[in-house]
Amino acid sequence: MMNNNLILVILNTLINLIDVLLVLLPVLLSVAFMTIIERKQLAAHQRRVGPNTVGYYGILQPFSDALKLILKETVIPSQANKVLFYLAPIFTLIFSLLGWGIIPFGEGLTLFDFPLGILYTLALSSLGVYGILFAGWSANSKYAFLGSLRSTAAMISYELILSSAILIVILLAGSFNFTSIIESQQAIWFVVPLLPVFIFYFISILAETSRTPFDLQEAESELVAGFFTEHSSIIFVFFFLAEYSSIVLFSAITAILFFGGYNMPQLFVNETFINLQAVVLGLKTCVFCFMFVWFRATLPRLRYDQLIEFCWLNLLPVAVAFIILVPCILIAFDIAPY
Repeated sequence: MMNNNLILVILNTLINLIDVLLVLLPVLLSVAFMTIIERKQLAAHQRRVGPNTVGYYGILQPFSDALKLILKETVIPSQANKVLFYLAPIFTLIFSLLGWGIIPFGEGLTLFDFPLGILYTLALSSLGVYGILFAGWSANSKYAFLGSLRSTAAMISYELILSSAILIVILLAGSFNFTSIIESQQAIWFVVPLLPVFIFYFISILAETSRTPFDLQEAESELVAGFFTEHSSIIFVFFFLAEYSSIVLFSAITAILFFGGYNMPQLFVNETFINLQAVVLGLKTCVFCFMFVWFRATLPRLRYDQLIEFCWLNLLPVAVAFIILVPCILIAFDIAPY
């Protein structure tokens, strides 16, 4: 009996491991191809060719870049805190990948259908800044340290706006669960009644993922490269993967919160149902990944004081106004979901 229980535990562990790999491997591949998409799209915006020699249409360029970075020598500053210097990029990547554990790719297709999924996501996004802080402090470099401090100040500026936008979606859906939010958008996507909320939500996730015009912690004209100035080789790759994984993750979360997630019309071919829900979610995610790069190619970087003023004096009053307005409308028309 004991041997049977042990075999069942091992089988369950293997099945869970396979489930995790089935999610993480496509995510890491999407991150690799996100880099080539960004470079080709930026080249198109700037009337350049972009990568086009490594593989057909430059499609193998991400793998060439990864090989180059892995084979480079790892240089550590002599006065650095070596333990935190190595752990910082690992923390950042882990917190970035953990967010995929609760994303529903289709009806019943999720690693863990967590009832408080939104709170879990917000907690992970807040914890991710610790990796940046550790990276800046452990390197014992003024440039890296200033970059990490900027990241903390930026988080204080946009985190409240991001939480406010998500709170409004929760009020409309009546649930913290991603699957429930998707199901509540079967009649109409939330972007239609909440278009202003979607606009300041998207601005806040640009800051969350350190993208232009809010990439103050990576300002190369002022801080060389920001918080990862002293990192190189494979540990720099971890920061690189974490940044682009966060971009793809928040693109998927945006599709879930405002654009119905995997919702789609049912298609019948030869009287057989074809489940294209994951494909629909992927296409919606690609649209927002395109928008991330589009904003980078279009907008100049804001100054440090401009970011704080824009978030606290312009966006936050609008967010607070909608937090008051939306519940009032739901109660007045007796359409509250709770």
